[in-house]
Amino acid sequence: MEIKNINEMTIGFIGFGLIAGDIARCIRRECPDTKMIALNNRYPEVKYGLQLALSDGVLNDLRPSIDEEFAKCDIIFLCAPVIVNTKYLPELKKIIKKDTIITDVGSVKGDIHKAVEECGLSANFIGGHPMAGIEKTGYENSTDTMLEGAFYILTPTDESSEEALEVMKNITKITRSRYITLPPDEHDTAAAAISHVPHILSYTLVNTVREHDTEEEYMKQFAAGGFRDMTRIAASSPDMWQSIVLSNKNAILKFLSQYQVMLESFKQMLITDDADGLYEYFKESKDYRDTFKF
Repeated sequence: MEIKNINEMTIGFIGFGLIAGDIARCIRRECPDTKMIALNNRYPEVKYGLQLALSDGVLNDLRPSIDEEFAKCDIIFLCAPVIVNTKYLPELKKIIKKDTIITDVGSVKGDIHKAVEECGLSANFIGGHPMAGIEKTGYENSTDTMLEGAFYILTPTDESSEEALEVMKNITKITRSRYITLPPDEHDTAAAAISHVPHILSYTLVNTVREHDTEEEYMKQFAAGGFRDMTRIAASSPDMWQSIVLSNKNAILKFLSQYQVMLESFKQMLITDDADGLYEYFKESKDYRDTFKF
């Protein structure tokens, strides 16, 4: 496979929301001649975000189906919910070029890698996960700076070519993110620990307050900085997170069990007035948190 200049490529998007918008804006900024198309699967209706992307000049065209224009694509980004992405693979297999790169932006890699292998697309696929985002969704909330400095994890298959991987590394450079390659299972374990379970805990904290608030809603009224910061991500899309947690169930269950053990340990320290234990618990957490570089 010849490494083609991204400025000379045609790039397709299936699903076009926040992360797809971030990537497309970056490509348009750095490679203004790249042709970019997106699937409009609600044809003839056009979603606001897709219409806005056309108006902005980020997208060149919308397609009502995976058609002959997608067959010309050099790279196709799967940006629909994690479970939905796999459903497009058989359709793509029928029309793509031999050297078309298929990638995704999902936060779970195991399921799609399995589906790619079953579909015979391992030579075309390189998984991707830009580890950035906000609680808002849609192209209208995207920017060309959101991925800057973030990790962009790539999960190539055993059949991925060095040339295709180099193209995807160039995409990460265009987004000004930091790429790292990982096996899919290692990615999913890490994502469960630092993203998926925190989202679950955020939703759970909100639901616990919702269910136990007073009639006057004092808890809701008094909620301030700490509650706001811990529950910001509970404003994320329920559709997206339903798909994510079902796709990464085993890793999430493992970490939830570990949280339960630690919470039970903390509960026992409170019951027994273990002041020294509580202090060490807080100190160890603070010391480790202070080493993080965001």
